[in-house]
Amino acid sequence: MAASVNKRVQKHREALRASGLRPVQIWVPDTRQPGFEAECRRQSQVVAAADAADNGLGTFLDAALSDLDDEADR
Repeated sequence: MAASVNKRVQKHREALRASGLRPVQIWVPDTRQPGFEAECRRQSQVVAAADAADNGLGTFLDAALSDLDDEADR
C-alpha cells in the first residue's frame, strides 16, 4: 500500500511542477514550545512601548488610512 501512496504523491508533485510550481520549505515558530507565549507577550510589550513613544506614529497611520480611503473612492 505504501508504494501506491508514494506513486500518487509523486504523480501529484510532478503535476504541480509541470504547472510551473515548485516546492518550498517554510520554517515557522513552534507554538508548542515552553516559553513561546511569554516571548510573544514580551515582544508585544516592546512594540507597544515603542509605538507609545513615537509621537508621530498616529499622524502617519491616519494619513496612510486616508490615502487608502482615497484610493478606494477612485
